[in-house]
Amino acid sequence: MVLLRRVIGDALRSRRQSQHRTLREVSTAANVSLGYLSEIERGQKEASSELLAAICEALGARLSELLRDVSTTVASAEQVDGILAPVPAAPAEDGQLTVSTMVDGEVSVTVRQDTPLKATLRATRTVRAAGRERDVLSAA
Repeated sequence: MVLLRRVIGDALRSRRQSQHRTLREVSTAANVSLGYLSEIERGQKEASSELLAAICEALGARLSELLRDVSTTVASAEQVDGILAPVPAAPAEDGQLTVSTMVDGEVSVTVRQDTPLKATLRATRTVRAAGRERDVLSAA
């Protein structure tokens, strides 16, 4: 199951890191405690819509842009076979169990079943700018 708070947190962290900004800078600009912002980015806390709007403003982004990125990641995760139901998985090199990987245009989603009760979703978006490509981690 995809946790919305984790996908939102990952999208916020990705935006912050792509701007080379620290948690302290963004938390000050958004008037949010550094610890609370860290918990939101790690998917441990649910942020209210008002708080998300303040964080987006501090990052120079629109709330709709963040939610669009989150929606794309969740939609991609829903399309991955077996994400909502247990499926047999093969052990990966790092000892974790890889459930499935899907590439849809510029979004690649990998789901790992770490334990029967814990799954990790990792989404990578390829960004094309000025004739070059680079991968931007948008969720993990």
